[in-house]
Amino acid sequence: MPYAAPLWRSIRDDLRARIRAGLLKPGDKLPPTRVLMEQYSTSSATVRRAIDLMIETGELIGRQGMGVFVADPADREA
Repeated sequence: MPYAAPLWRSIRDDLRARIRAGLLKPGDKLPPTRVLMEQYSTSSATVRRAIDLMIETGELIGRQGMGVFVADPADREA
């Protein structure tokens, strides 16, 4: 039986692909968690795991009370 990747990984990969394709640009705000939950048909915890890992790697920036934003790659390299 083939290995099925966790859904959070698929969400992370999809968000990365959107960033690379320019569909999400530095400074863009991600949709709210509830919208992403509906889009990916999953739980809040799964969406948060993908987002939290991307925040840890500097791909996204979480701003308390404001949301989650796409980080500027230039800021990550500095």
